[in-house]
Amino acid sequence: MREYPQYKKVLLCTDFSENSDYAFEFAYGIAKRDEGLLYILHVLPDNPHQAFAERYIGKEDLEKIRKSIGEDLDNKYREHYVEKIENEIKFEIVTKSGRGDKEILKFAKKENVDIIVMGTHGKTGIEHVFFGSVAEKVIRHSTLPVFIIPCKKKIERF
Repeated sequence: MREYPQYKKVLLCTDFSENSDYAFEFAYGIAKRDEGLLYILHVLPDNPHQAFAERYIGKEDLEKIRKSIGEDLDNKYREHYVEKIENEIKFEIVTKSGRGDKEILKFAKKENVDIIVMGTHGKTGIEHVFFGSVAEKVIRHSTLPVFIIPCKKKIERF
């Protein structure tokens, strides 16, 4: 009988899209099968206007905005993932700020992750040229396995 790799630390990268929710099923399955730890990571893009906002919006208002964003993220994590996780699965919710691919790879290295699982939106043509693909950048620079889950809608077309 063949031995398969054990993935004790599984990193799911999410943008809370339908594609990320689909990728969750795979990440969850791997973590459950291998009795591993499931990290659920969302990266907030940096705001290029942060300094401008801080200059013109009062500290109290900025704090209200940050609190609101935090509450919204908590709700999204709960609705999309936490409510679907069974008790025997260990998991951690992580939110980072910055450029998606860089933060994913930095976190994976820091936490000694065994596999990265993420969905792709399947952008093509000019949309792909202008927006690129976080998944593609992660694949290009990762030193560990990356499990890319294609857009579910594209799979269903075939």
